[in-house]
Amino acid sequence: MGEILIVDDERSMRKALSVILRQDGHHVGTASSGREALRKLGDRQYDVVVTDMKMDRIGGFEVLREVKRVRPDTEVIMVTAFGTIELAVEAIKQGAYDYITKPFDADEIKSVVKRAEARRALLQRVRHPEVAASQETFGILGRSEAMLEVFRMIRVVAPTDTTVLICGESGTGKELVARAIHASSKRHGEAFVTVNCGALPEHLLESEMFGHAKGSFSGAISEKKGLFEEADGGALFLDEVGETSPAIQVKLLRVLQDGEVRPVGENRIIHVDVRIIAATNCDLQEAVMERRFREDLFYRLNVVPIHLPPLRERRADIPLLASHFLTKYRKNIRDEVRGISPQAIRLLQQYEWPGNVRELENVIERAVILSQSDEITVKELPVGIRNGEAVGGGSGEGSTTLKDIEMNHIIQVLHECNGNQAAAARRLSIGRTTLWRKLRSYNLSPDGESMGNQGGYPVSP
Repeated sequence: MGEILIVDDERSMRKALSVILRQDGHHVGTASSGREALRKLGDRQYDVVVTDMKMDRIGGFEVLREVKRVRPDTEVIMVTAFGTIELAVEAIKQGAYDYITKPFDADEIKSVVKRAEARRALLQRVRHPEVAASQETFGILGRSEAMLEVFRMIRVVAPTDTTVLICGESGTGKELVARAIHASSKRHGEAFVTVNCGALPEHLLESEMFGHAKGSFSGAISEKKGLFEEADGGALFLDEVGETSPAIQVKLLRVLQDGEVRPVGENRIIHVDVRIIAATNCDLQEAVMERRFREDLFYRLNVVPIHLPPLRERRADIPLLASHFLTKYRKNIRDEVRGISPQAIRLLQQYEWPGNVRELENVIERAVILSQSDEITVKELPVGIRNGEAVGGGSGEGSTTLKDIEMNHIIQVLHECNGNQAAAARRLSIGRTTLWRKLRSYNLSPDGESMGNQGGYPVSP
């Protein structure tokens, strides 16, 4: 077992933690102040430091910063009686592995210390510590600073029951993050239920989420349990929550405030214990200002926001992701394709990726199918990537903007779907209302054709 240093100015707490961890087989040292802790850290290598957050003179944050300066491989666990999310987020941002709040039981501290030791051992075994961090996040790949921040936030919020709002463009992996949070939480053995709020008309979404009584509307031939009931004890993932109607928003607010749902066509109230993880690809604050989204619901959802960066802001991750998708698809398609040429990787990193990680996966799958050698080359990439049509950074009159990229992508998908907006919205992973707003903003007709200066756009679906 590992070497643990306990830092606390309360003698009783030092003694209690020492007994618990020694019984678990650890070698334990103690320090009664931050100053003593820093002296001991200079003399000896510890695997994990467990420090109180509030101490006289040199507090837990000062200890944390100094540990990370002189012993960057040592993991730090913060202990506090002031268990606020804000303090926890700040501790994780400054490099702490985790935090626990007083009072805690023996099993909790043993578990956290054991995980911290395992993480330290893993980081020492690999050449790139950021890769090891990504391996802990249930299939989410990334070594960029932006993604390491996402991983840290997952570790912060997962042990709590706090409502989380995941923000990011379509195709960035919001559901993967939601699943990672649930899998790391105390509810991990319970149901994880998902619903796409932008994929269903209002009356069907209401029935799907809250259930309905037999005969409550045309087609309700039997009683139906809603997704909130199915998720009772677990978590419900509300994708595209910004697409919900005002009526649905009122009912969501009631669940968040009181834990109560009322099935359609019934007067009875059902109490549920569900953790809400929501996601959006639109700016909810802007939607609040435009009165399209309730302000009180926004604040209920936005307790802890997690921002997922678009792929163009994490270009360093593209080779890692491309290699992962190559491994995934060559097994079932062409096993002899073993790599990607440097020239192809360079073009992939220059492209703007309006469809984000989902688009990259599709490009690699296509390239594996088309490849005629043992590696993916430039000729297997789509014309737009080969020609650099979507590469940003230009500054002339003919340079392509991100809005141009998005508009062209929407037009292409609409044409491939023969103008079917519902099908196109599904392909784009956005709601029909979002698609309608984008078409209007680009002055495009419902089938993706330019309307010039005609005006007269149809009403919202």
